[in-house]
Amino acid sequence: MRVVIAGGHGKIALILERLLADAGHEPVALIRNPDHAADVAAAGAEPVVLDLEAASVDEVVAVLEGADAAVFAAGAGPGSGAERKLTVDRDGAILLAEAAERAGASRFVVVSAMRAESYDEVSDEVFSVYLRAKSEADAAVRATGLDWTIVRPGSLTDEPASGLVAAGPTLPTGSISRADVAATVAEALTSGTASRTQFDLTAGEHPIAAALASLD
Repeated sequence: MRVVIAGGHGKIALILERLLADAGHEPVALIRNPDHAADVAAAGAEPVVLDLEAASVDEVVAVLEGADAAVFAAGAGPGSGAERKLTVDRDGAILLAEAAERAGASRFVVVSAMRAESYDEVSDEVFSVYLRAKSEADAAVRATGLDWTIVRPGSLTDEPASGLVAAGPTLPTGSISRADVAATVAEALTSGTASRTQFDLTAGEHPIAAALASLD
């Protein structure tokens, strides 16, 4: 499986790339900074320099030609302002989804955020705009004809993978390691489970494969 990953130098993406490469798949990492190419190559991915904030849909389609799936794991980052939450977290996801449809990369997985719908519609506070961006991106993806899965993790940690999660339409607020989020995305991609499903994800007591299978 050839999988194009937006936000290819992010912490979740780097773990996902190694998981996919070790399983015999072909991860392709979209990166803005060419200096990050060596890191993604070390993780087993093919680096492609492409800035989703500046790219046209045709440019993204060209990268996705021949891919089986795409993953949106990009984000403007904690130090960015409200405007870039919209141009990266929202508009980047929508652009990638449109390009995936046009290129025929029908499997599409989004790394979103828990409680994305809880934003304040009139607030310009950065975190509220971030949630709005995620919510609007998720809604746009759900409206496509893609075979989508939207993963909404709780607070992210750098703990080692446990392989045990909780997954459901709405969960109590919790945390989860980036490694377990990456493993969940890999499972959704390779097994086809949780198709056209949006779910919260936290640390829990169920093996990832079983947790996802229970959502179908």
